[in-house]
Amino acid sequence: MILCMNSNNSNPRYPLYRIIMLYQMFNNLLITQMNDLTFLSGVGTLELAAGAMSLVSTKCTDIVVWGKLLSSNVGYPRFTKLVINLVKLPSYVKSVVVGLILSDGWFNFQKQRQVNARLGFQQSLAHFEYFWLVFLLISPFCSSYPTARTGIRAGVRFYSVTFQTRSLPCFTELFKLFYDCNGRKILPPVDILYELLTPVALAHWIMGDGVAHPSGLVIATDSFSVQEVVLLINILYVRYGIESTIKYHRENAPRIYIRARSKHTLRTIVTPYLCPSMLYKLK
Repeated sequence: MILCMNSNNSNPRYPLYRIIMLYQMFNNLLITQMNDLTFLSGVGTLELAAGAMSLVSTKCTDIVVWGKLLSSNVGYPRFTKLVINLVKLPSYVKSVVVGLILSDGWFNFQKQRQVNARLGFQQSLAHFEYFWLVFLLISPFCSSYPTARTGIRAGVRFYSVTFQTRSLPCFTELFKLFYDCNGRKILPPVDILYELLTPVALAHWIMGDGVAHPSGLVIATDSFSVQEVVLLINILYVRYGIESTIKYHRENAPRIYIRARSKHTLRTIVTPYLCPSMLYKLK
């Protein structure tokens, strides 16, 4: 695993440096877990070489569903215009991206006149296991490894990791659905959102914005309007039978509260797609 620090301080006593060294050891554990992940089923050997990750299989003759065994494109040169227009998101990865955008992910443009959008995602080091799982899925659409950041928030120093993808038309398509002309995050039309909110998308939405609650689950939807939150509540009920209501975190910050009686239903739907470190949110 390679992480780049946005700092010139290489002193081993520097907290961020020491933490990242520990997570380099953690990478080997994640690699061994990958064989158990449903989205990477199949025969293959994971090799880390020349700073890039590739999934290599020389003997497997099994039929593999398209998008199951995509290799990383980190470290590869800029895509040509032809290749850029050929890149598509497999259904599983698309659902992951939808879940990220509903929670902590974002789309932006690298330059003011950039034609295509790119995906960005950031998590605190406390949630590194989930962050790295997401990066493994999205790395076929990335050109570089994640970077580590540090800063001050509410008077407390924090450490986080972030990555951004290449600028691609497949992300621009979703950008147009989830952002208005002013760059504000919005929700797509109800019929489109209904189809996009798959169990995988729901799982990543919860892993990003779900807050454990003794008698249910709270989903932080602070960036959406009341009307949009009501739309999400209706989709959760109509598609999955999940009962929820609105609770205000503060003025103009509505959040979804999933009732205790629907927690088992929710757990059944999303548990197969949850990162082990995030299971606590549904206990």
